Amino acid sequence: MSSSRKKYTPDYRQEAARLVIESGRLIVHVAKEIGVSATILGRWVNLERERQGSDDGRSDADIRVGNARLRRELAEVKMVN
Repeated sequence: MSSSRKKYTPDYRQEAARLVIESGRLIVHVAKEIGVSATILGRWVNLERERQGSDDGRSDADIRVGNARLRRELAEVKMVN
């Protein structure tokens, strides 16, 4: 038995989160309408709120990933030098 997870595109996630944010409706109601769990939709809403609050449109998670990449690159350059 293999359980397959549904995969949603980043655009779909953003639109679903915006639906909650812009309409002011409860996450559970919107989640039920679009057929996703309220927990997942809540995560998407939090990420979208972070993204909207950021000047450059990047979430904290995006920034952490970028910082980790830069640290790895710096370590490689230091080893070469």
